[in-house]
Amino acid sequence: MSERSMQEPTFLILTALAAGPQHGYGVITDVGEISGDRVRLRAGTLYAALDRLQSEGLIATDREEVVDGRVRRYYRLTDEGSTRLAAEAERLRRHAEAAATRLRARPAGGTLFGRTLRGGSAPHRVLPGGSPFHRGLAGGAE
Repeated sequence: MSERSMQEPTFLILTALAAGPQHGYGVITDVGEISGDRVRLRAGTLYAALDRLQSEGLIATDREEVVDGRVRRYYRLTDEGSTRLAAEAERLRRHAEAAATRLRARPAGGTLFGRTLRGGSAPHRVLPGGSPFHRGLAGGAE
């Protein structure tokens, strides 16, 4: 399997759909929640991504329904999409663990861009709770 990284919006869209089929607005809302409102997808961006992901076989149309005279399409993760999402989550977990290991091994102080740092690794603490995205990387429950 390719070690090529997945773009963050793709990762977040697939993560949103991993919970079950959703329509576009549900995906937009879920992506915002997963990212702690750091990533906000616009409708045009989302639907272009959904078309691309569907053509790549990572998602499929689950069903359509008419609401207020408009067709609402629900999308679901395919088996291939689930496999690719799991591989990307594992890749990110390995990278995050490597960073955490190196930060823990880092001596107090040090240099950054030629400047002396003071106070050890305190600036590298993770805030209590973290975002749902970061809890997921750490293997924590929602």
